[in-house]
Amino acid sequence: MKGEFELRKFVAPEFVFGSGARFLLGRYLKNFAAKKVLLVTDKGIVSSGWVDEIIGALESEGYEYEIYFNVKPNPRTEVVMEGARVYHDKSCDVIVALGGGSPIDCAKGIGIVTSNGKHINEFEGVDKVIIPSPPLICIPTTAGSSADVSQFAIISDTHRKVKMAIISKKLVPDVALIDPVTTTTLDPYMTVCTAFDILSHAMEAYVSNASSPITDIHSIEAIKLFSSNIMPCINDLDNIQFRGNLMLASLHAGLAFSNASLGLVHAMAHSLGGLKDLPHGECNALLLEHVVDFNFSSEPMRYLKIAESLGLKDLNDKYGLINGIKHLKIETGVDRTLKEIGVEEEDIPLLAQKALNDPCIVTNPVMPKKSDVEEIFKNAL
Repeated sequence: MKGEFELRKFVAPEFVFGSGARFLLGRYLKNFAAKKVLLVTDKGIVSSGWVDEIIGALESEGYEYEIYFNVKPNPRTEVVMEGARVYHDKSCDVIVALGGGSPIDCAKGIGIVTSNGKHINEFEGVDKVIIPSPPLICIPTTAGSSADVSQFAIISDTHRKVKMAIISKKLVPDVALIDPVTTTTLDPYMTVCTAFDILSHAMEAYVSNASSPITDIHSIEAIKLFSSNIMPCINDLDNIQFRGNLMLASLHAGLAFSNASLGLVHAMAHSLGGLKDLPHGECNALLLEHVVDFNFSSEPMRYLKIAESLGLKDLNDKYGLINGIKHLKIETGVDRTLKEIGVEEEDIPLLAQKALNDPCIVTNPVMPKKSDVEEIFKNAL
């Protein structure tokens, strides 16, 4: 049990939340005395129209820019290194990330590679970044990753088939312009996947052994906002009120997990996503109730508080929460098994070992053995 006043720190970027926040980009570029911007995004964001809007804003205020849109879902090490070369070769001095977690994490990677002159692989783990990134402004277009406010970046190393977690205060963006309007182009599948990222971030931060009274406030508010808005949003994707509430939930969850860190769900999801190249939010959803089953006895009161915040009626034991999560996954259509996404039983020992090596596992409420992690993966098959 943590002491009531155990030392904790809290870091967050400057952020502006609300409709129209994206239009403040020029003001912040002026604050950084920007001369040439590297705009990091992906082809999906280009086709959605948001890139044209940002380019229009840059051109109207006279800023030079270079667009780097080679980012794929689950950004790869080679893409980060290529982006760093573009930043250097085109003499950029500020980075703007427009998109979901993939472009933002890629932009973070480009920033630290540029400033430190090292390969992105050298930053894997906790506090390996020595020199801060050039100025980084993030405009998120999904409600879920919270990469725009966190000190995490997740980069895929395709050679090792693993997602690297890079954790450092120097990865916290300088500014996040969080505009719910940008989420209105998300399709139903990505809306659900990113929303489950909100839930897993908030739940893991709340039961983390590094949680604090401040992160608890953000975790619980994120869970309540997720619970009351996920189904209404799926049933009315154009409703800016529901979209905005999920974006606010993502912000709360990001502030929570960035400072309390995460746990076994994310450690296993990074391992799984590295093997199967799946959306991160779906990986979390596939594993969530199975990790709750394993962790529950170490933090029963906190898990029951999560169940209450989700609006579940059965608050007597872990099965109320587990069944509630299962029902929610069926309702939202992310109820596949690991077998259905192509995981074989022979994959499990390697998946478990990679999960144990992930830094997110350090703050899980109980430290699992390899056999425990293998059993959880088997239960999710």
